Parts: sequence; C-alpha cells; structure tokens
Amino acid sequence: MNKKFTQNRGAMPLVLFFLSCCFFADAFSQGISNYYEKYELLQAPSSTFQDGLLGFANPANLGVLPAPETRFYWTSTGAHALTLNDWALMAAGSNFGFAMQQKQAGGQKLTDYSLAFGVGSDAVSIGLAYDWAAGHKELFGRQRQLKVSAVIRPDRRLSLGFTSFWSLETNGREGLFELGLRPFGTPTLTLFGDALLRQNHGVGEKWSAGAAWRIWPGIQAVYRRFGGDAFTIGMVLDIGNVSVGSQQHTGRSGAGAFNSYMLRSGGFKNNIFQKAVKNVAWTPFMLKGTVDYQKYVLFDAGTLRFYDLLRDVRAAGADPRLSIVAINMTGLAIRPEHAWELREELKAVQAKGKKVIVFFEQVGMTGYYLAGVADKVVMDPEGMITLPGLVMGRTYMKGALEKLGLGFDEWRFFTHKSAYEKYSRDSFSDADRQQYNDYIDDWYAMLRQGVCESRGFDSAQWDDLINNMALFNGRQALQNGLVDTLDRWSNISEILKQVAGRKLLKMPRSFLWDNAVLPEQWGERPKVALVYGIGVCDMDSGIRARYLERVFLKLSKEKSVKAVVFRVDSPGGSGMASDVVVEALKKCADNKPVIVSQGQVAGSGGYWISIYGDKILAGPNTVTGSIGVIGGWVWDKGLSAKLGLTSDHVQRGEHADIMSGVTLPLLGLTLPARNLTPDERSAVENWIRQHYDDFITKVADGRNMSKQDVDKIGQGRFYSGVRGKELGLVDEIGGLMTALDMAKKDAGMKAGDEFELVQYPQNRGLFDVLSGMPGVNALDKDPVVRYLKMVGRNPYAPLDLMPPGSYPGVEK
Repeated sequence: MNKKFTQNRGAMPLVLFFLSCCFFADAFSQGISNYYEKYELLQAPSSTFQDGLLGFANPANLGVLPAPETRFYWTSTGAHALTLNDWALMAAGSNFGFAMQQKQAGGQKLTDYSLAFGVGSDAVSIGLAYDWAAGHKELFGRQRQLKVSAVIRPDRRLSLGFTSFWSLETNGREGLFELGLRPFGTPTLTLFGDALLRQNHGVGEKWSAGAAWRIWPGIQAVYRRFGGDAFTIGMVLDIGNVSVGSQQHTGRSGAGAFNSYMLRSGGFKNNIFQKAVKNVAWTPFMLKGTVDYQKYVLFDAGTLRFYDLLRDVRAAGADPRLSIVAINMTGLAIRPEHAWELREELKAVQAKGKKVIVFFEQVGMTGYYLAGVADKVVMDPEGMITLPGLVMGRTYMKGALEKLGLGFDEWRFFTHKSAYEKYSRDSFSDADRQQYNDYIDDWYAMLRQGVCESRGFDSAQWDDLINNMALFNGRQALQNGLVDTLDRWSNISEILKQVAGRKLLKMPRSFLWDNAVLPEQWGERPKVALVYGIGVCDMDSGIRARYLERVFLKLSKEKSVKAVVFRVDSPGGSGMASDVVVEALKKCADNKPVIVSQGQVAGSGGYWISIYGDKILAGPNTVTGSIGVIGGWVWDKGLSAKLGLTSDHVQRGEHADIMSGVTLPLLGLTLPARNLTPDERSAVENWIRQHYDDFITKVADGRNMSKQDVDKIGQGRFYSGVRGKELGLVDEIGGLMTALDMAKKDAGMKAGDEFELVQYPQNRGLFDVLSGMPGVNALDKDPVVRYLKMVGRNPYAPLDLMPPGSYPGVEK
C-alpha cells in the first residue's frame, strides 16, 4: 500500500475548525456551479464509495487513496454504449491527481480540468484543488475555482466528507457535506447522503441519499436518490486490478435519461475470483541470499527479509488460486531457528491442501531439515547433501596468552557462566560440557523428528545415514530416500506439471491475494508494532538501547498501536543497556499487550530484555536463559618485556595504578601492569554478585517466580527453547508469526481483521558503506569480531554476554 504520512489524531479539531471557517465564516453568497450536474459520474458521495472520482470532486480523497489509479468514464444515450457523448479521464497517485472531463449540449462543448492535492492518513485527510474550464463556460455555468476539502473517518463505521468551493471570479461560495455509514463495519452495506449548502438557499433539492450493497466480493450495486425525482442505479464489477462499472441516470432536470460507464486500472481489489478460481497457479520462492531481519534500502539484493518471507509463505497458503509453492534453495544461508520457523509455515501451507516442492543443489544439516518438509524434494543431479551430524565447540586461548606473556583472571562466580573459559582453560569445564551436551541433544532430536516425520524414516534409519554415510551425491541421495527426483530448476515447469497433472500459471509473490489486495476498512486500521532487538546489548550499537528506549516509550502512548511484538535475537552484552530496554518495555506492557518472540539466541542480556513481556515465545532451537554475569582481567605478564616496552607513572589514590601500563603501538590498547589485589578482586566480586542479584530479581518479578527458583535454573546456564519452556523461562514454543497472531488476539482483533504492521527500525540504513570492500565487510559482520569489539568497549566491566560458539550461526 502506498501509505501516506500518519496524521496525529490531535489534528482533527484543527481540520474541523479550518473547514468551518471555509463553510460558514465567509457566507455562501451565491452558487458557482451545479454540483450534481458537474459530478454526475459519481455513483455516491465521493468520500463514501469507490474513492469518489480520484480527487476530482473531493481532493481529500487523494490522502486516503490506497494505490495509484487511472479511470476512464463515458456517457451515452439509448442502447449504444460506445457513442462517447461525454467522457472523462482521471489519474491519481502519490497524493496528486489530475482530471479532465468533456461535456456537450446543444452542439457546444466544454472541457473541465482539475489539478488536486491531498495528504493525510486513513483517519484524517485534507485536500486542495484548482479547477478551470475551456470551451463554452457560460453555457455550462463554469468558473475558475478552488476546492478545499477533508475526509474524516474516526472509525470503520463512519465517514465524513466536507468540501468548500471558492470562486476565483466572483464572491460565490458553496459547501458540501457528505455522510457515510457502514452498519456492519464492512463494505457489505454502505448508507450515504450528502447536501449542498448555500446562504439563503438552504439545502432545498440539493441533496442525495442512497445505499451501496456488496452482493458478492467484487460485485456491488448502488442506488442514489436526489432531491426531486432524479435517481441513479449503478453496478461495479471488480476484477483484480481492473474494474468496470455502469450507471443509469433517470429524471435529471434538463438531461433526460442516459447511461454512464467506467473502466478502472489500479490497485488489486477483492473480487469474485477469490472464491471462484482455485488451484490454477504456482508461486516460486527464490531464496538466494542470507535470511536476516532487516536490509539496506539500496544495494542489498543479497538479504532476504525474514518477516517478508514468512508473510509471503502464509499468503501463499491462504490464496485459493495456488496449487503449489516451489522453493529454490540455491545459495540460501539461514540460521537453524529461522529454518524451523519457515518450515512450520510451509507445514501450514500443506495443511491447507497445497503442495510444496523444494529444489536445492547443495545442503547441510539445517538446509536438509528445511528441504525435507516438501512433498517433493528435487536435487540437482550433480548436487551434494552433507549430513555429518552436529558439533559445537570452542577455541581455547590459555596457552597462547601464556606464550604471549599475558595473564588472565576469570571473574567467574556462577557455575555455568562460562564465556571467559576460552581465556582461562584449555578444554570444557564439566558444567560447560553438560550444558553444551544438553543443548545439542535437543537440537539433534528436533532435526531427527522433523525429517523422520516428513520423509517416513524411523530414528534408526536417520542415525545410520548420519553415522555411516554423512556425504551423499545425487544417486546416493535418491537411493536412500533423501530426495524424490534428480533434476534442474530450469526444468521446474515439467516437474510442476507432473505433480499437478496439468500446466499451472506462474504467479509472483507480489500477486498473492493477501499481499496484493487493497485495504477496505474505513478509518485508521489498528496497528501492531514489530520491534527488533538484534545484536549485542549495547547503548549505541547492536540492539541500540537508547533508540529502543525511545521506541517503547513512544509506543506505550501511541493509541493507534494496539499491541507490540518484540523480536529478540541477542547474545547479551552490557547489563546497563539491557536494563534500559527492559524498563521501557515494562512501561509499554503496562498499557498494551507485549509479546516477546525469541529468535536464534536470547541468552544472558538477551534474556534480560525479554523479561517483562506478557508472554515469551521461543523456537525449539532457540538458545535462551544464561542468567548470569561474567567478567575478566587481562594484564601484562611479560609481553612488554618481550616487546622492549616499559612504562612509568605517578599517582594519587591507592588504586589509581590499576589501569596503568604499556600502551601497545598501533592498537592504542593500554595493558595493565598488574593483576588485582585481593581487596580489589573482592570488590569486583561484590559488584558482580550484586549485578546477578538484580538480574534474578527482575526475572523473578517478570516470570512470577521466586528468586530461589530463578537462581536454581540460573547460574549462567543456557537452555534450548524446549527446555526453557519446561523450566518456565518460556511460555510457548512458537515463531514470529505465532507471536503476531497472539498479539492481535490479545489486542481484541479477530483473525480476519485488517491491521497495519509498523516495524522499528524499518531498515538498516540507506546502504552499506563497506559494501565495496568485501573483505572488510565480511570481517565487520563476523560474530566473533563483533564479540571482541563488545568486550573491547567494556574491557573490565561485568558482562551479561554469550560468546559466539555458544549458539548456532548461519549455515550456508
């Protein structure tokens, strides 16, 4: 939808005051045109039905027009519909509209022109137009004029329209008031009326009233009665992006009976084919690129927006015209948890009776888990499947630090908070090995269960494929039942024909019904906000805590936003950044439903920012929990001597030298010359333990648990989403789309209600400034580099942070 800027509801009184001045303060001294003759093509008042005449009659219509549109009207008499006695051409889009209308009488012609502008929201819109004419203006009573108007739709049942006509040649003024009512809040039935006001003339016969009835989706009948004996009967047939209409005009004074016709081209509208046409098309999903939450506005073709992908799969499942969804996974890079969510949406498509076909060239464990859901799995004859199993581990740096001459003291006071083991040990601690083993068991069980259910394997068969083969070429994959056929994407049409039994039409994702159909609801649609907390918990990078604080405080007061979904995908970081966000989220949750949707990782500080959601959802593969605090100290234990560096200092204060030492050339990093004293280390321990106490206190408050119970499952231990649900850290297993459904329901919306999704932030920025330097760009995106930067910005502070390797990354 081509959305206009959102008007503040507080602007409505100003609009009403402005229009009151237009209508009444300057007195409607005389008429300047025959309104009902000039705009006789209207089937109903312009603010109540079919977007009027695209701003020709009421320019404020351009502020609520959902998509660019062009129309051609013509009139005729008798049985000849193509005589083109009179005609009109109208075009509108991006808040501007232009119209020209030719009329003839008594052998004389007149051409009306109008240039219009409208701006606003679905609730309030204002407009301005300049009208002029060429030809026999006196015969038709035309003057150059300005039109000032408004459309106000306070809810889905009421539409008010106001238009003031100002002559630029005389002191003539007219004012038109329009009223529309939808008793059911839908386009099924629309009652309408309007009245033209002039000083000393009142309304008189200058009024109309009637009704529009939607007989069937895309078929509407309209009756309009005018003051006196005149009336019109009309019909509109919407056929997707095209509409046709006709109207019979009867009893108009001086005009006699005649017919008018309309042809429209523009946005996609609900129509009869929604229910009448079924299983005639297929939609391709070309998934080349990396699945991520946001992308740059420009030059970012390699990013696939996660929400857009899920939305389009759901739209494919809902579109009755579709028979098959075909997915090309060539070049796909995706995280395991995202693959699970996409797989769940594809299963929902299958549950609606549609087929899913997946093609790939090369896949690994995650890729095959996703592909295996298909009704037909197609592999390139020269492709490869790699199924070695799962592994998670670490690189330990204790020996390297010793050889470099660096000392490291791990400030670890909780059993499973192991982020700095990589600097203090040379292998897993027992506690760390335990949590990694438990997590990878749950991950492997999820993969095995999903593939076995979809492909008809039993657990023993799957384990045998993993343990005794692992690598499969095309022939081996086919023999072992991993794929159904070997073919190439270039032959997809034949594959589809074999599955469907006939040739299907190709339908782009943008043409899917739910994506293409224009909104029909009057007034401002209720909004659901989708807020992203992605990356390390930091004040100005990663999740950008200062920004998120402003967003949540704003959303808490925004009445049009009925619910919030907070998507968290963060390994944690700064405790202060986490707390700034969660306190703002808590204030938002006091005013409206807030659902937290955890992605691949929501551990440590990433769990902290989730605490005060009304509900927390996670995928089975989500890394959650890790409620704990860690810190560490690096000091010069001979490195400076090896490099020939020395330092000296003077100090005031007993502990001032704690940060004194050599500064490494080029790096600009000052290396402390000593370790902490016992007193200093004791102070640090008190600090970390108090920080942990704050953490578990907030978890206990947000999750309705005791501190003792939180401490038992805390101590820095992380869990899969499945285990997290068992322990009460997570409410339900579900993905982003489930969270959105839940938010709508909690806000009082029904499944079919129209709503608007607003995302914060909307994108990553205009473009990636490092995109021209591939090596630098890849380095900047590497999670290890981001982790080191985070630690470097907080070199000696306690952190609520999970290092890379504690959670699965993107699989290519």
